[in-house]
Amino acid sequence: METVVEADSEIRWKDPVFVRIGNGFRERVEGPKAALESLIHRWPSQLQPEYAAAKCRCADAIIRHGSAEFARRAFIEAAVAAKVLS
Repeated sequence: METVVEADSEIRWKDPVFVRIGNGFRERVEGPKAALESLIHRWPSQLQPEYAAAKCRCADAIIRHGSAEFARRAFIEAAVAAKVLS
């Protein structure tokens, strides 16, 4: 028997987070899906423990196992550690 995991990729945070990654322009991140995509594909440093925690929290929020706001706080901590918070 297969396990079905429901995901909600449309979750939005109450307040967006602004980061400067890639080309250095200020980018608006509005929810865990966009944050996870940034972390996986564009993050400048994947060595900090905050990076791993943010990836887990964002994935958890998308599959409804965790709080979206908890994911937001973890993403902010990862952005601070990577020095990309705008």
